[in-house]
Amino acid sequence: MKIENIQVLRGPNIWSVSRKKLIQMRLNLEDLEQRPTNTINGFYERLEKLIPSLYTHRCSPGVPGGFFQRVVDGTWMGHVIEHIALEIQSLAGMDTGFGRTRETKTKGVYNVVFTYLEEKVGIYAAESSVRIAEALIEGNDYDLEYDIQQMREIRENTRLGPSTGSIVEEAIARDIPWIRLNNQSLVQLGYGKNQVRFRATMTEKTSSIAVDIASNKDETKRLLQEQAIPVAKGITISSLEGVDEAIKRVGFPLVFKPLDGNHGRGISINIRTHEDAVAAYEHAAKISRRVIVERFVTGYDFRVLVIDNKMVAAALRDPAHVKGDGVLTIKELIDKENEDPRRGYGHEKVLTLITIDRDTLDLLEKKGYTLDTIPAKGEKVFVKSTANLSTGGTSVDVTDHVHPQNVFICERISKIIGLDICGIDIMAENLTEPLTENGGVVLEVNAAPGFRMHIAPSEGLPRNVAGHVIDMLYPPGKSARIPIIAITGTNGKTTTTRLIAHIVKNNGHRVGFTTSDGIYVQNTMMLKGDTTGPVSSEFILKDPTVDFAVLETARGGILRAGLGFGFCDIGVVTNIQEDHLGLADIHTLDDLARVKSVVVDSIKKDGWAVLNADNEYCVRIGKNAHCKVAYFSMSENNPIIKSHCRKGGIACIYENGFITILKGDWKIRVQRTTLIPITFGGTVPFMIENVLAATLATFLYDFKTEDIKISLETFIPSAAQTPGRMNIFNFRDFRFMIDFAHNPAGYNGIKEFLKHIDSPQKIGIIAGTGDRRDEDIRELGKISAEMFDYIILRQEKHLRGRTAENILTLLIEGIESVELEKKFEIIPNEVDAIKHSMSLAKPGSFIVALSDVIDNAIETVQNYQEQERNGLFNV
Repeated sequence: MKIENIQVLRGPNIWSVSRKKLIQMRLNLEDLEQRPTNTINGFYERLEKLIPSLYTHRCSPGVPGGFFQRVVDGTWMGHVIEHIALEIQSLAGMDTGFGRTRETKTKGVYNVVFTYLEEKVGIYAAESSVRIAEALIEGNDYDLEYDIQQMREIRENTRLGPSTGSIVEEAIARDIPWIRLNNQSLVQLGYGKNQVRFRATMTEKTSSIAVDIASNKDETKRLLQEQAIPVAKGITISSLEGVDEAIKRVGFPLVFKPLDGNHGRGISINIRTHEDAVAAYEHAAKISRRVIVERFVTGYDFRVLVIDNKMVAAALRDPAHVKGDGVLTIKELIDKENEDPRRGYGHEKVLTLITIDRDTLDLLEKKGYTLDTIPAKGEKVFVKSTANLSTGGTSVDVTDHVHPQNVFICERISKIIGLDICGIDIMAENLTEPLTENGGVVLEVNAAPGFRMHIAPSEGLPRNVAGHVIDMLYPPGKSARIPIIAITGTNGKTTTTRLIAHIVKNNGHRVGFTTSDGIYVQNTMMLKGDTTGPVSSEFILKDPTVDFAVLETARGGILRAGLGFGFCDIGVVTNIQEDHLGLADIHTLDDLARVKSVVVDSIKKDGWAVLNADNEYCVRIGKNAHCKVAYFSMSENNPIIKSHCRKGGIACIYENGFITILKGDWKIRVQRTTLIPITFGGTVPFMIENVLAATLATFLYDFKTEDIKISLETFIPSAAQTPGRMNIFNFRDFRFMIDFAHNPAGYNGIKEFLKHIDSPQKIGIIAGTGDRRDEDIRELGKISAEMFDYIILRQEKHLRGRTAENILTLLIEGIESVELEKKFEIIPNEVDAIKHSMSLAKPGSFIVALSDVIDNAIETVQNYQEQERNGLFNV
């Protein structure tokens, strides 16, 4: 077997719109294509022994053991690998369930698709599943536990922490989109101008001054004291000499903790001797130059969580410990405790595995114990000095037992320090009595407090504290989204996108849009290039100035990684025609329609699909759409339009020279095409189609027809406004047009336009693209011969696996298939070809460069225009 490719799909895709996180592995079975599992001796037995939990996979029989039955009866290895990849992720603590294995048009090559929770783990699982299958086929031993542990470690290194993750999960539950902004915990909720950002449990509302105060324990303590909040007696020292002063002023027992520490690092508690005090100071000084020394207050360790100045949860925390049984050593008791199924690696479970470290050994040494000590039956031995869950501590929810006065104190503390999310550490016998009565004290106030002890306590009710964060960030009435119109199809996507963006901008929005030539905010290009994939969509959705997104969405991005957004308000499919066939397992127009339909499948249920009623594949997509559908057509007599409008549907048509909206039996004429510049006086049918699509999409978004009309009139075709889309440059004796047409449908559109051009000589500059089928390249040559009097062939770029000679040969074959003899010549370089075409021009000639390198062609022609104006033009 050979892995040919692994793709990570992060958004709606051809396999599933709802399951956005998928691995797609292209797997060549090679010789195994002839060897189903029932022909491999002992394969089933070895598989069952290595991964017995696969018994739970029901597969097509639909019962436990169903997958194993398929293996016994005989199935192909791609199917087996899909199930292995899913199960080993589950064994590593990441439950996954969806998978598909489908053979491609290439015999023996399969797409193995399965869900993942963490991207890098998914890739590892894909590679591991193939290694496991190969070992089982050969009968070799395989260390499965090693792979599982590797996946756990990868997960812990890459996943969102439990606090961040809980907020993201709550956002997802409320249909709020999110984007991870780095490989740590910086997250964006919402899109465009409605976004908010947070990191762990600090939000963009968190005051930096408040964080500074909370990080300085001495400053925090002083502020609280001044406001009559009970705090532990103590001082701050910065030298060994200060230890004696602390002992004198505070008195034993003591607690030493770094002034700038966190997560319990560097803390020593219950210090009762001068020797231990010196050691404790030195330990804390490794973390912070200044060390707080406080009176050790006996009682229980509580954490109270306050969000938006409201107490939302409280937990009793207990440091990691073991209970003696009079038989086992402390080391054996720790091992036994770690067997608790609630404990896991990192944050994968409610509790964390207890590790043995310096803190453990120091605590035992103070008691005169070692790891080999056997505690008495019932004796509680602490093996960590702090109650952090990340070091193995436990938590008990006590939210419902907090005395109202303590609630008042904690909410007041959050305001005194100024934190929107505030964790307050309290030492007291209980929280059921006021701290002022039971002698409890506030130990610390924490910015970015952990949520894990509240969302998954060891005992008691879990508290949805993340919900309170979302309530704060998105109060009632505040939207998290911005409108999204997505445009896909074969031809006309870019012009339709630009025209929609123009209409949106003219209606007072700050629009961000993506096209095949660049990313724009308003009319400013932010990035140059083919930007029609998910990364480009995210660029716009991350921009905090944008309040409306118009996104050109090409097949390549959908196949490569899925959509860059979860849902859109309106999806436009301009047409589905032959182009890019034979690539990425897309061989037919039905295959291509399946890719384009991903955009329609991602439209909100109350949103609109805008579809071309003149294209049978668009109509098929409309019949399966789960949203509202509207059609556009070049003919009001189109039967789809007539049937649709009889049922009260909405459409946009070209009738009697007008762009017209149909609402049931009503006609709303928007504008005459002769007054819409992009249609070139109504002579270019494919441009009229683009206008129909854009008009309908913006009308459905409730823009007024009068505003749409004005925008259509002011959208002027030019190299600046519509680069590479019928850009015409006037010279003294001839005209020169540049267009991005690169497939037969695009060439036919130019051919139709040229019928309206009165010229004694039409010269064409053409080229092929190497990743098209032979018949597609020949067809370009044929159409060129039908519309041009003289043809210049060039081929210097976009070979994509072919030679220039091969592409030119196919173009010539197409030219020569036309009965009329056509003159042509080969000039490989585009700049040379443009210059030569101008030298051939007669007065009134019309030259057309169908260019795949638009920028170079436009710049070259504009330079010649400038030379002509300055009297320097000489070709």
